[in-house]
Amino acid sequence: MHMASSASQTLISLTSFGAAEVLRHGQLWFARLSQAAGADGVEVREELLRDAARELPELAAWAREASHDGAMAVVYSCPQPLYDADGARALPTLQHAIATSQRLGAGRLKMSIGGFSARSGGFDAIGHALKDAGIALLIENDQTASAGTVLALECFFAAADAAGLRLPMTFDIGNWAYQGECALQAAQRLRGRVGYVHAKGVQRLPAKWVAVPLTESALPWRATLCALPDGAPRAIEYPLVGDDLEAVTRRELQTLRAVHAQSA
Repeated sequence: MHMASSASQTLISLTSFGAAEVLRHGQLWFARLSQAAGADGVEVREELLRDAARELPELAAWAREASHDGAMAVVYSCPQPLYDADGARALPTLQHAIATSQRLGAGRLKMSIGGFSARSGGFDAIGHALKDAGIALLIENDQTASAGTVLALECFFAAADAAGLRLPMTFDIGNWAYQGECALQAAQRLRGRVGYVHAKGVQRLPAKWVAVPLTESALPWRATLCALPDGAPRAIEYPLVGDDLEAVTRRELQTLRAVHAQSA
């Protein structure tokens, strides 16, 4: 397990390479490509695992052996939320995600709050599941009304804090747009909570928002990144495509690191 504290830690969310390609080649293939391009780690996606029983141990072994000065940083992304649509705590989902993160050797686990409401509760059980697990649970703002607005997240964090469970946050700078929220204002409000950052550009199509490289984003991505904690690792989570995929990935890593360095 590796959780480097370097301010320049920059990862690749493996979904960036496209679901079809990742499912065809496997996440280990793209993890190796990310390493070759200079990434400090990767975010493994549960929804893109073809054969978890085989892939998780392979990825864990790769991460341990990937560098001379310690393993690559690994984040595990669980697509299932912490609470069901009706607001009930999804404890088996959390237990599964923790166990999977441990098999992977991931120091961080990313989930959204799903259908959490002020009546949901259940923080004691969440805290008990996390106790001694060696896993940091980071709550992500997703693209939904119940889990992707500042108000919804602040409501959850306030309730969790009051119950003695202080959880950090995955701050996705692009996702706020899907609910009409201002990413920069969200960064200013939630800055003290952020432990991990998804760097994602977005553009508006007639019917929807879509993820794009940072430099093509319609939003103030530089100012937003600069408003976030310097020590929080950044992960690229937007399409990485091109004939020379390693070169494209290396260039995008350099872009993100340059902005990070300017804000330090």
